[in-house]
Amino acid sequence: MARSIYGDHGRFMDTYYRPYPGLYFSGDGARRDGEGHYQITGRVDDVINVKGHRIGTAELESCLDHDPRVAETAVVGFPHDIHGEGIYGYVILKDGVCESDEEVIKGLRNIVRMQIGGFAVPEILMIVPGLPKTRSGKIMRRILRKIAADRHDELGDVSTLADPSVVEKIVQGHTKRNNN
Repeated sequence: MARSIYGDHGRFMDTYYRPYPGLYFSGDGARRDGEGHYQITGRVDDVINVKGHRIGTAELESCLDHDPRVAETAVVGFPHDIHGEGIYGYVILKDGVCESDEEVIKGLRNIVRMQIGGFAVPEILMIVPGLPKTRSGKIMRRILRKIAADRHDELGDVSTLADPSVVEKIVQGHTKRNNN
């Protein structure tokens, strides 16, 4: 662990120790389940600026993940002509969800509206079969941001992902959605 920032110890203390006295602030978000296990949810400094509101992706994901139909989510920003950035959510449903994708999406948007506010409702929510993850389980948000921004030709090498086929399926779903 770092002990200081060279030439700026005050900044080091302000950034890592003063936000929560007695604790070290790493910048990573996590949540604890009912059994006491922790799941890392991502960086708390991953922020989307929508209509002048700064919204943390971890906050949005946590809100969406609390829905009993949801297995996992990833939220990214995408360029928006009017709002600066839009919110694009990728959602994996749990097995056995009987509702249509449209019903689930409507419900998830309502949950965000009620818990965070109307400004935070994702413009796009897409039900996906999986998320692009490294072999160690880290979500590759850079890939999701490029898909959301229609920059499919800039994805780079995805062959090292745990399941590279997920990227192709997400791109197909995104393209199909845009063509409708």
